Parts: sequence; structure tokens; C-alpha cells
Amino acid sequence: MSWLDKLGLKKKEKLEKGVEKSREGLLNKISKSIAGKDTVDAATLDAIEDALITSDVGVKTTIEIINRLEERVARDKFVTQAELQQIMREVITALLKENRPDQPAEFDAGFNQKPHIILIVGVNGVGKTTTIGKLAHLYKRAGKKVVLGAADTFRAAAVDQLTIWSERAGVPIIQQGQNADPAAVAFDTVASAKKKGADVALIDTAGRLHNKKSLMEELGKIKRVMGKVVDGAPHEILLVLDASTGQNAMQQAKAFTDVVDVTGLVLTKLDGTAKGGIVIGVSNELSVPVKYIGVGEQIEDLQVFERSSFVNALFGSEI
Repeated sequence: MSWLDKLGLKKKEKLEKGVEKSREGLLNKISKSIAGKDTVDAATLDAIEDALITSDVGVKTTIEIINRLEERVARDKFVTQAELQQIMREVITALLKENRPDQPAEFDAGFNQKPHIILIVGVNGVGKTTTIGKLAHLYKRAGKKVVLGAADTFRAAAVDQLTIWSERAGVPIIQQGQNADPAAVAFDTVASAKKKGADVALIDTAGRLHNKKSLMEELGKIKRVMGKVVDGAPHEILLVLDASTGQNAMQQAKAFTDVVDVTGLVLTKLDGTAKGGIVIGVSNELSVPVKYIGVGEQIEDLQVFERSSFVNALFGSEI
């Protein structure tokens, strides 16, 4: 087995382990709904619908899945549990791919402009700082020169935490300490990245959403000052969401995308929750793609979201 095959196997194992709680909860509910039956009737579909909703797939996406499942079952004359499992995998994967057929399945470290500026947003406690550290590790492993910017100067210890992650990833950090002007930190980070010939800069921001106007004004200022140094900056805005909060994560995503031009989503803490279905709901219902998922605490436990692999891991090898 080549090292690439081993890496792929390890990634698959990490993903399956990361969604273990979600898989066990979902499959237990579905198994009970079809126990002793040799066909899928209305009661079975109702039970599957309930299992999906309570796994935080969301009402809208669940209804779409059930409608498609009902059509497939009527057409294919489903009999066995294994066939139902396969049909559900196909239905959900197809639904997600229809929204974004060109979404890459592998980590993309190619940039049209250098330095490539990525702004990270999200409320406190969702794992923004950890995500930045793990992204830095991914880019560095891809051979890129990375700079971090500690523009979350509002929260106590945020700068210290990002400094620790910069050390773990082995990349430099630009910071001015707590209560510094976030826009000034962002400006210095972009200027430093440009001067040092860095490929990518990852910039943290304060995790506040209680005042949308204030958030918009602060991020607007950050964007303006960065744009003075590098044209088009930021080139990406990633919103980090905590998967363990279920539908609250969906509401946060909708609130942020109302006021910020979010280009991608990161769902963290999947390994600690049974609410992994939220990834399916968010991926299907929002106009912004899920780019990464967090499946563990280690620095290599941030994975590119690949729809087929995720659905397969969530439903396991058997129902």
C-alpha cells in the first residue's frame, strides 16, 4: 500500500470515527422503524422522517429526502434493509451534489493572487481559533508560506490561543494584544504577508453577532484597510459553525450570511455530537458551500467536506 493510500485510509477512519455518535443515533432510529418489515410503508417513512429531523438534518431538507425516497421505493420495489441504506445514500448524495456540482472534493491550495487573504468569522466558542490553526497546517503541508493575524482583540485570551496554534503549525503570527484595533491588526497582517512573500494569510476576527450593525461596520472597516494593501482582499470569508449546536448553527449561518459575504462554511466539533445531520441540512439549504468539517481535536483533524464520503460515513456499512 502506497503512502497516498495509507493517508486516504487514515482520513476515512478519522471521518467515520468523527461522526460515530451521529451515525449510532441515526441508524438506531432507522433500524427500529424498519425492524421486522419487508417493505417501506407510510409508517416507516414517517419514522425515517422523524429520525432525520431529530438528527438535525432540518425540516426542509428532510422533506426533500423523504419525497425522493418515497419515489425511489415505489419505483425500485425495495425489500431489504441493505437496499434502503443504499437508496438513502444515493438520494442524499444526489441532493447535495445538485446544489453545487463543481464543489472540489480535495484540498485546493492554488491561488489566483498572492498573498491570498482569508478572513475567519463566527461567534465565540465555535472553534474559530482552532480552525485557523488547522487550516494553517493544511496550507503549510501543501508547501505554502502562511501568516496568521490575531484580529480578535475583543475576547480575553484569543490572541494567546492563536499564538499557541501558530506555534503548533509552525507559522508566524501578527498580533498587537487585547483591545488593539482589529483593522490595524488586519492591515499589518496583510502588509507583512505581502512583504514576506507569503502565499496565504489567515485572519481571525471577534466572534460577536448580538449587534449586526456593529459587526457589519467592523468587518467593513477590516475589508477596506486590507483592500488598500492587496487588491480584492479578503479573497475568502469562512464562517465557522459548531455542529453540536444543531439548528442553532443553521440560524447563525443565516444571520451571518445576511450581513457578510461569506464564501464558505466550516462545521466543527462533529466528533462530540449526535447532531451531525446538520451538515446535510446546512449544505443543502444555504447558498454558501460547506468547505471543511472538523472531526477531532488533533491538528490534522480538519477535512475537506466531500459529500459522498460524508454520507457514507454517516450511514455506515449497514443499517
